Amino acid sequence: MLSRRHVIGVSALCGAGVVRAQAAGRLTIAAASDLRFALDEALQPFRAAQRGASIDVVYGASGKLATQLRNGAPFDVFLSADIALARELDDAGLATDGPRVYAIGRLAAWSTHAELGRLPLAALVRDSRVKRFAIANPEHAPYGQRAMQALQSQGLQGDVQPKLVLGDNVSQAATFIETGAAQAGLIAHSLVLSPALAGKGAWTLIPEAWHAALEQALVITRRAADNPLAAAFVRHLEAPPTRELLRRNGFALPEQVRREPSDSVNKP
Repeated sequence: MLSRRHVIGVSALCGAGVVRAQAAGRLTIAAASDLRFALDEALQPFRAAQRGASIDVVYGASGKLATQLRNGAPFDVFLSADIALARELDDAGLATDGPRVYAIGRLAAWSTHAELGRLPLAALVRDSRVKRFAIANPEHAPYGQRAMQALQSQGLQGDVQPKLVLGDNVSQAATFIETGAAQAGLIAHSLVLSPALAGKGAWTLIPEAWHAALEQALVITRRAADNPLAAAFVRHLEAPPTRELLRRNGFALPEQVRREPSDSVNKP
């Protein structure tokens, strides 16, 4: 089951593309919850290179994390699921530099019932077996906002409204589906590919043309302007091995984005 957790400490693993050991320090990363598993994996070699450093990751809805930053939360790097939130922090003088796009998120319709997960979105929403349909809360979660856009683009808002259950973030929406509190929903492609959910039911990739792009962007916060760990982490995130890891975990890279005419269904 998906659960919120902080990631602290040093891993014994090491890999290519990592900035080698610097003086011990502290780094706190605020990350969109769609990154939960991909970032955990990406941080293993980084921690190995930063011996003695304390590295803490706080996962959550991007909108809530941005609000916490405005209210003084001690985050050094913000990994947003929506570039607009990173831009707002930069405009407010809370970032050291403009936002940098590190990945493009994708939406997937998912159900633990394979026969439901393979249906086109309209048929899935209207299926009588789907009593509850989970998405992230569009008030503060970019994946929830894009989910509503996708549903509206297909004229499904009226059908889905009585069935909607809202997760605080996209990870919680996935938990609703995984535990049976909802029979289906729209969540991050990266989560349906994660070790926790892979192989459970079936999913359908949602065409990018149905919603605004999920341009995921990072900023180094003003408080971390002189923190060498923050700069080193960004270099690690943008290194080729980490970019390949993100691609394998369901993210598109900025230069690989393309529009798709129809749903792409996973093959069992």
